Amino acid sequence: MLKKGTKLYSILTGSCPKCQEESMYVNQNPYTPGKLFKMHERCSNCGTKYKIEPSFFYGAMYVSYAVGIAFAVAAFVISYLFIGASLINSFIAIVGTLVVFMPVIIRLSRNIWINLFIKYGPEKVKG
Repeated sequence: MLKKGTKLYSILTGSCPKCQEESMYVNQNPYTPGKLFKMHERCSNCGTKYKIEPSFFYGAMYVSYAVGIAFAVAAFVISYLFIGASLINSFIAIVGTLVVFMPVIIRLSRNIWINLFIKYGPEKVKG
């Protein structure tokens, strides 16, 4: 079970890395057309600014590569080793997996990237 206060909770739920009280994204569903990249400017609970600097999330592209490789390896292991598909069918399964899960991979990568720079600390904004 995911526990609040852990990096894994923030990464998998897409919640604020500082307070973990609300989603960083305007729409939590990554498959909503045109809203994949739409993020709130700040957390309404703790005031954490999500875009720390201009082009901050460009670094998430490097994380995206690793997450994509993990999904591809999982697709290969499931299709080739567990199901017993041929190599060509396994390749098709890998490509299909990467296409279908692209929005999830992008969001996970952004979540991982921002959690590398912001620590959990649930204090509220004084205002």
